[in-house]
Amino acid sequence: MVIKMEEKNYEAIIEAILFTMGESVELSRIAAALELPEKDTREILEHMMKKYASEDHGIQILELEDSFQMCTKAEMYGYLIRIAKQPKKNVLTDVILETLSIIAYKQPVTKIEIEKIRGVSCEHAVNKLLDYGLVTEVGRLDAPGRPILLGTTEEFLRCFGVQSIEDLPSLNPEKIEEFKQEAQDEIQLKLNV
Repeated sequence: MVIKMEEKNYEAIIEAILFTMGESVELSRIAAALELPEKDTREILEHMMKKYASEDHGIQILELEDSFQMCTKAEMYGYLIRIAKQPKKNVLTDVILETLSIIAYKQPVTKIEIEKIRGVSCEHAVNKLLDYGLVTEVGRLDAPGRPILLGTTEEFLRCFGVQSIEDLPSLNPEKIEEFKQEAQDEIQLKLNV
C-alpha cells in the first residue's frame, strides 16, 4: 500500500488518537477515523510500533486483541517513580496468582468452579483481582442463582505482555497429570489425618 503522507499525516493522527484516549482503541474505530481500510491502518500501526520500539522512545504501542494502546515502556518505570513518589503497587500473592491463572485458562468461570479447583474459598482473591482490574464480570451463568461469570481484562493482557488469551502458554500434559497426582496425594493425606 502506498499512502500519500503529504495529504494526511496518518501517523500523527493515530498518535493523537491513542494519546488522547489513554486506553485501547479498536482497529476498526481508528480506521474509521482515518477513513482508510483496516488493512492499511494496521500497516501504519505496525510501522509505528517498530519505530517506537527503538531505544530513543520512552513509549510504545501495544496490540491487545485487535485494539491498540499507547503506553510507557516498562524500562521507564524507575523514572516515573521519581515523579509519582509512591506509585500504587498491586501485590499478587500466590493465592491471587493461582486464582488468576484458573480464571485465565478456564474463562468464563464462576467463583464456585474456581473454589472446586482450589478446594478453598476464593472470595478475597477474586475481589483483589477485580480491584486490580485484571478480571471482570463477563456475564451470568444460565443456572439457578445466575452466578457471575469471570474473565480476564485488557489490563491482564498488558500486565502479562500477551496480545490475546490464545498467546498464553499451553500446559504440558505431563505437568497436568503431575498436578492431579499431587492433588490426590494431598486429599489422601487430609483424609488419613
